[in-house]
Amino acid sequence: MEIGSAEWEEIIISGAKIFNVNVGLKEVRQFSIHAGELVKWNLKINLTAITDPFEVAVKHFIDSIAPAGIIPAGASMLDIGSGGGFPGIPLKVVIPTLSVSLVDSSRKKITFLKHIIRRTGLEDIEALQGRVEELAGSIKMFDVIICRAFSSLEMFVGSALPLLAPNGIIISLKGKINPQEIEAVRVMSDRKWGSGKIPGTLIDIKIKKYLLPYIDSERTLMIIKKLH
Repeated sequence: MEIGSAEWEEIIISGAKIFNVNVGLKEVRQFSIHAGELVKWNLKINLTAITDPFEVAVKHFIDSIAPAGIIPAGASMLDIGSGGGFPGIPLKVVIPTLSVSLVDSSRKKITFLKHIIRRTGLEDIEALQGRVEELAGSIKMFDVIICRAFSSLEMFVGSALPLLAPNGIIISLKGKINPQEIEAVRVMSDRKWGSGKIPGTLIDIKIKKYLLPYIDSERTLMIIKKLH
């Protein structure tokens, strides 16, 4: 199987339907461009350990669009530690009304992301170099902050909080999450937001589990919502 082949494209189109996400020919062709450039550039810079066409389709693209149903159309979204562009670019492709900012500390990865933005013809999307803690205060607040790369949920949520707009949501895409990770986020949320004890503040944390199609790999969405 080759990236961009009819078989490769059908894997994504069919897999996306499991999450009630409609991927048409235009979208899957943009995925093909992204995937092809990812593998090509990966020969020179470290973008991903996943290069097998089937695994790229499932573990990068299908996994990235799994939370599409909980992201409002027209929202502003920040992808922290975007790396090779996941999940930010695939989500922008399937929800074109999103305003997306991709942030990564690696200059080479930002160069790659800007290249993908040009090659796919996407608009209202930018790639910014720097650590998100350093960018706080210099960029706007976001309706959605998402990440697939942070190893520590607590660190990700702590980095995202200063940039989260009222009524915004934080989404973390993970494999299995242990109870200790969830509790650490709850404790940290209590310190930051008062866990609802401050008048007018409400914190809601939800855990959604799903299986990646074709490989039945367990994945988890952690969704944190702040209401004022």
